[in-house]
Amino acid sequence: MRPVIIIFLLAILVTMMPLGNGLPDDQSPEAVEKWFQKLPQAKHQLTKLHFYLHLKFTSDPPVSIPVARANTTAKSPTLFGQVNALDGPLTEQPDSSETIGYSQGLYSSTSQEEISLLVTMSYVFVAGEYNGSTLSVLGRNPVREKYREIPIVGGSGDFRLARGFCTYSTLSEIANPKDEIIEITCFFHRYVISGGD
Repeated sequence: MRPVIIIFLLAILVTMMPLGNGLPDDQSPEAVEKWFQKLPQAKHQLTKLHFYLHLKFTSDPPVSIPVARANTTAKSPTLFGQVNALDGPLTEQPDSSETIGYSQGLYSSTSQEEISLLVTMSYVFVAGEYNGSTLSVLGRNPVREKYREIPIVGGSGDFRLARGFCTYSTLSEIANPKDEIIEITCFFHRYVISGGD
């Protein structure tokens, strides 16, 4: 059972306009078309979000499970060919149990020389000002490097048409060595449309 969600996220670093882009509660095709018609008058807003992904592989149920693998994966030191599904909680602080969202998607081992993953994820925000909005990321994650950049390729809700990148950094000071906490900082441009629908 997921913990009760009571808090949301994060910081807006640079803002020239009020927060939010006036998206209607109505997400019907007609409302979306109306939003696109106002897009030429929209302003770009640079946004920074900072949060932590908890990869508790030892939890029950685990946040990540293998869904496919090649016949040769078991013999590979990098687990080349394995695909995992992920549904990991996002929090504001590394030691926080208050869930503000989830990282949901797939990652696969795509290198025979090093541990490097192809990640296809959505950050699904479930509380606070960005409740119901998502950011989508797609890119290479060489997990042994101190900092990794993963491109932001889109989003929904307040983050429609988002473009930018996230930096990942693995925290080492955690209690269980089989678990990981990933510090994620996202920088991206999004559209802000004044005046609502």
